[in-house]
Amino acid sequence: MGDRDIRFYEYYLKPGYIFLNREPSNISTVVGSCVAVSLWGCKGNCGGMAHYLYPFADNRDRATAKYGNVAINHLIKIFLDWDADRRDVGAQIFGGASLRHSTECEKIAQENIRVARCVLERSGIKIISEDVGGDMGRKVIYNTYSNEAIVYKTERLRGSDWYPYSHER
Repeated sequence: MGDRDIRFYEYYLKPGYIFLNREPSNISTVVGSCVAVSLWGCKGNCGGMAHYLYPFADNRDRATAKYGNVAINHLIKIFLDWDADRRDVGAQIFGGASLRHSTECEKIAQENIRVARCVLERSGIKIISEDVGGDMGRKVIYNTYSNEAIVYKTERLRGSDWYPYSHER
């Protein structure tokens, strides 16, 4: 069976969620000031992604995947529990745009990017690609089998940017 014969699982990753799959998958998501981090293990041809809204959960009771420090650490833990070798794992970072041109939005976007870089570095995971910052939102389609990502940039995120993953049009 060649690469053309592989069936891909399609998954839309919502903000505040993590997705990993041992089967080849295309993970789609839309990010503005949020950040999505993908991990890929080159020996296993498998990957996953976390999509978070805020940089830090400062209260243990609210520590969910909505927060970068929680989401990325959990993504790494699950990935390494799959017997991935940390030396063979690579990460990509997407998002962190300042869409509203407000100081608060820009601060959150920059902190979201910084958290991704810091957590990955502390964990010994190499960052192999980034598409971050600026003032444009991104639609991301990430292939967990090949570790390839397609990034579409858009000046404003519309309901149709979520299609076909939601019923909005």
